[in-house]
Amino acid sequence: MPAARTAAVKSLRLKVGLEIHVELATRSKMFTRAGSPGNAEFYDREPNSLVTPTVAALPGTLPVMNRRAVEMSMMVGLALGCSIARRSKWDRKNYYYPDLPKGYQISQYDLPLCHDGAYELALPSGGPRRIGIIRAHLEEDTGKLGHELPGGFHYEGSLVDLNRAGTPLLEIVTAQDFDSAADVVAFAQELRGICRFLGVTEGIMQKGHMRFEPNINVIAELEDGTVVKTPVVEVKNLNSFKALRGAIEYELGAQLDRWREDGKVMGPGAKSTRGWDDVRCVTVLQREKEDAHDYRYFPDPDLVPVVVDDAWLSKVRAEIPELPAVRRARYVGEYGLEQKDAAALVEDRDPCIFFESCVAALGGGAKAGYAAGKFLLNQLAKRANEQGVGLHEAGLSAAQVAGIVSLREAGALGAQNVDALVAALAGTPDDAKAAAERAGLLVVRDDAALDRWIDEAVAANPQAAADVRAGKMAAIGRIVGAVMKLAGGKVDAKTVNERIVSRLKEGA
Repeated sequence: MPAARTAAVKSLRLKVGLEIHVELATRSKMFTRAGSPGNAEFYDREPNSLVTPTVAALPGTLPVMNRRAVEMSMMVGLALGCSIARRSKWDRKNYYYPDLPKGYQISQYDLPLCHDGAYELALPSGGPRRIGIIRAHLEEDTGKLGHELPGGFHYEGSLVDLNRAGTPLLEIVTAQDFDSAADVVAFAQELRGICRFLGVTEGIMQKGHMRFEPNINVIAELEDGTVVKTPVVEVKNLNSFKALRGAIEYELGAQLDRWREDGKVMGPGAKSTRGWDDVRCVTVLQREKEDAHDYRYFPDPDLVPVVVDDAWLSKVRAEIPELPAVRRARYVGEYGLEQKDAAALVEDRDPCIFFESCVAALGGGAKAGYAAGKFLLNQLAKRANEQGVGLHEAGLSAAQVAGIVSLREAGALGAQNVDALVAALAGTPDDAKAAAERAGLLVVRDDAALDRWIDEAVAANPQAAADVRAGKMAAIGRIVGAVMKLAGGKVDAKTVNERIVSRLKEGA
């Protein structure tokens, strides 16, 4: 084997599985009524302010299961095509760390709540891929060791902050079905969208609501015929898509080099965990990975099993809304939107719900869906981007959006005046048409005046008029611009364009 380590590489194949930790947005923690930092009500609380005797593992305290956390986990499992266990149990995962007061973590080992699922992922390269979901189990989160905790809190040395300890944490484990970093990121983004649409997490990556841990190894075929399977590396606690992609791409290049140095291949005890250095863009060894038996799992004697009957499962299933992938397909098929536009509208929950409200305000149907989508992604998105907010926070109500779109569809509002009307309406309860009339933004309906302005514009631009008559339609822009200037912007550019063509054909 040492000689093989110098052989050239014939082919290199990446294999990645994901472990995703989702902090659930329940108001209380997993086994106690303490406020949970996964819920917006308790974001950024002072360190160790969300601690009860149970969280601190004081003698005599007993855990009580959070029913809503179980229901949220079931929703995610169903969305990922999992089977829901009719009976699952709680286990103690034993290890020592300063932010783990009990000396063990309550988790699920051999009987997870959700298991044996699959998700059809639309790949960036086109076409679907089946991603196996091995399991999704509930556990409690640990606390945090802080050296520079955010929030302006001052203390000397390092701090053990137990605010996060006990937060309901759903761990989703996929099969090693990924062979590119781009596909892993696509799935991670899709999963975030699913969880946010389900309302089980806010999915704010900077707050650690979702943390990704890719399990990465490569299979290399060397020129001498040797096949090398490198040990699996688990990169811990990645909370951005950029870091997720970077860690996988780095490991793809680094693992074979490590094998050439140490000769280690996949096998028992060979797995290791590494961290991601965002500055140097490298992974850093943390520790050799324990196997399951090292955690000495055993059933928690203080908690009863979770038993899911038909009535409970039906109730949870009924809570699941239309999910992002279904919405995208509907927006393309029913509304006629392009794939990229449908994807943009479904990218986040709140703007998507706002879009649906706009469609409803326009009366629903294909025409309303197409017009509302184009308006939101073109005109309103510009204002939202300038303000650094979502479409739903740009200052317009669904009724006002419907009013603007209706004015445009009727030809009563020129494209050049849309931004002015949006600015006039933003943050007010005003009706779109009334605001447009008050600001003098409505199109002038005077055919005689329009023809007069066109005649003047043609006379002032004879060469452009000649080019248009000769079929060179690019030249019409100069005449349209001149008409718009003469009309003070109170005519619709599309109408002007059509009328110029008609007048020139008539010999004007």
